[in-house]
Amino acid sequence: MSDFAGSASSAATAATGATGASPGTVPLQASLARPTRTIQIWNFVLFQAAWFAAILGAANGLAVWGSVFTAAVIGWHIAVSARPATEAKLVGCVLAIGCIVEGFSLWQGHVVFASGQPDPHLPPHWMIALWGLLAIALNVTMRWMKGRWWLAAALGAVAGPLSYASGVRLGAAQFVDRTPALISLAVIWALTMPVLMWLSDRFDGVAVLERRGRHG
Repeated sequence: MSDFAGSASSAATAATGATGASPGTVPLQASLARPTRTIQIWNFVLFQAAWFAAILGAANGLAVWGSVFTAAVIGWHIAVSARPATEAKLVGCVLAIGCIVEGFSLWQGHVVFASGQPDPHLPPHWMIALWGLLAIALNVTMRWMKGRWWLAAALGAVAGPLSYASGVRLGAAQFVDRTPALISLAVIWALTMPVLMWLSDRFDGVAVLERRGRHG
């Protein structure tokens, strides 16, 4: 349960080399612009709303509606991104990782879910939707972790289990063996978060390449 740039200098070098500089002109510079404050605020607010919708929906037998709302938020994020196709690839990669991680967690037997499992051997659809929700935060509210692999691992080891525990308290799931479950989740998320941040560098559909130059 989830409650969470490439090198600008190399981009600038490539842009300068490709464009060149005319006499009396300072070489063209390029940088990756961060998401606007408005996008960051909406991303945060909708992330929280979708997380609670998915968790409370699962806890009250309305898991489908929670997943639908979460999917709508993910679709909104992709639609407003600078490069929707790139951001969609990131969401797809994170969803695939989520299926593997949640399948492994389910196989361990430390957690049982209140609803949303089409098959008892498969993780609930709302859990997978939450991985897609996490994906839309990677290049926006979580982009400050890009390149900070140890910090990402540390945060994952703490925030991952806490997010699960919050879902359990709200009734969406139940720990069978609490301590082993939390230890396992800490290890899994410590390994997973750096991978997710690396993927967000590889597929950054949010940042906009800005080019600017001035005449001398």
